[in-house]
Parts: sequence; C-alpha cells; structure tokens
Amino acid sequence: MMKFGVLTAIFDGMEFYDVVDFASEHNLECLEVACWPASGGAKRRYAGVCHIDAEALTEEKAEEINAYLQKKHVKISSLGYYPNTMDPDPEKRTAYVNHIHALIDASALLGVNMVTTFLGRDPKKNVEENLELVKEVWPPILQHAEEKNVRIAIENCPMWFTKDEWPGGQNLMTSPANWRKVFDLLKSPNLGINYDPSHFIWQQIDYIKPLYEFKDRIFHVHYKDIKLYQDKLADVGVMAYPLEYMSPKLPGLGDVDWGKYVSALNDIRYNGDSVIEVEDKAFEGSLEDAKKAVLLSARYLRNFIY
Repeated sequence: MMKFGVLTAIFDGMEFYDVVDFASEHNLECLEVACWPASGGAKRRYAGVCHIDAEALTEEKAEEINAYLQKKHVKISSLGYYPNTMDPDPEKRTAYVNHIHALIDASALLGVNMVTTFLGRDPKKNVEENLELVKEVWPPILQHAEEKNVRIAIENCPMWFTKDEWPGGQNLMTSPANWRKVFDLLKSPNLGINYDPSHFIWQQIDYIKPLYEFKDRIFHVHYKDIKLYQDKLADVGVMAYPLEYMSPKLPGLGDVDWGKYVSALNDIRYNGDSVIEVEDKAFEGSLEDAKKAVLLSARYLRNFIY
C-alpha cells in the first residue's frame, strides 16, 4: 500500500520537528525531506530549504530523528535535493555532487535508503554530448549509492522554464526516450525514477503509458498538477519559454487525470511512497497559505488514494 505525504520544501521557515508534527496531525504518512546544504546558496523557487543538515548528521542525531518520527507515526520517504549535477561550471558541479554524496551517507544513516534528485544537464550541449557527460559524472555517485544500499530516484522535470535555463534545460531525464538511453548507459539497479506526471503535460507526452514500461524503475512518486493554457500556447508556440503557456497547480486544478494516474499506479502494484509537491503561485503568500495548499491537495487526492 502506498504511503502518502508531502515534499517539505514548501515549509520554508518551519523547523523539521514542526513539519513532522503537522504531518502527523493531518494523517500524512511520509515526508520527502528537503535537504539542500545548510549554508544555502540556491536562488530559485522551492530550492535552498534544509530540514535535515545531511553534512552534519551524526548517528546520535539520526537516532533522535527516527525516534521522533516513530512517536509521530511518520516516515521519511526520501532525502530530496535537486541541483544540476552536470552544470557547465566545474566548481558548482563539484559542490552539487559532493552534497549528493553527503545525502547518500545521511540517507543510509537514517535508514531511509532513498535520495531524490535530478540527473542534471549542460544546457548548451546536445543530448548526445550530455550522455557522454553522464558517463563521467554518474558512475561514482551510483557506486557510492550501491555501497550504502541507497536508491537514487531521478525526477523527470526538464528544469527548462525560463530564459536562464535555455536552450536545453538542466535535467536530461525528461522523457521515456531519454530514460532508455540513460538506463542503457548506467546499469545500476539503484538508479530509478521519481515520477511526476505534470511535467509530461506541457511536453505533450503520454503520462500514463510510461508507468507500465518503467514500473520496475519507479522508486518514488510526486503529485503535482500543470495547467496548460491553450490560448497562450496558440500564440507563442511550443518553442517559447514554457512558463509563457503553462503553470504548476495544486492536484485537481490542472490537466492531470488523477483517477487514471492512481489507477495505473495500482495496476503496476506500486507500493512505494508518494508525496504532494506544491508549486502553485496562488499559495505563495505565507506559510499559512502553504499549509492550506497541502491540506487542499491531500483532501482532493484521498478521493483516489484511499
């Protein structure tokens, strides 16, 4: 049976234990814990949040965290961190990769054994050139993950929304075609997918069919919606910056058919963890708005999950 919860990045400004309390109070069973470096540095929306300092985690602190989670009947689904591990700036790339290594260690120490992230991409290189970069960057990460018995789930977000991410975006794992290429290069059984149907909506990719083909590679699941504005798309076309014709929404307020989606997850016997990801601009005014967004999303999705 799927566990159901939330990605904690929306709770910027709340302490980790307060987030656990909120989840427990509202029957959210799991948390994908945002684990950017405690030193900060990330500038984009929903990034830079640190609810567990992976680099400073000790065995004693891990035991304290797990004891509190057990008391509140909440689990950690994954440690989440979403940088561009193939950034063209070597200094940035090294820092991002080093932090993923820290997350692998922390995830093992906590007994979570899951890290959710991006594969990365050099936006100025084509797919073939980026696949060569994959062979350089990712084997050492996956070797470390295998040694620690930690699985890594790559979200299918293109990170290709605004002019600063143009022309190629910052994540290569954007489509079933690219998934096949990456999995063919990286044979590790510890590499899988953090499946988010919303990113396929604006790319005009079938978001149901890949669930069946890649069922053994789906390690983690997001619930986020996208609204595609056909009138805007008709004006700017698919080669415009995507945020000119679409917008992330709460589940139920966009174009994902959640009944079909959850039905497909049931078909493939998915029994991993699934979390709400809030990126709806209508709920960015305050922390109370963020909490409301999570509760509205949970109330809607429970029509399908339970």
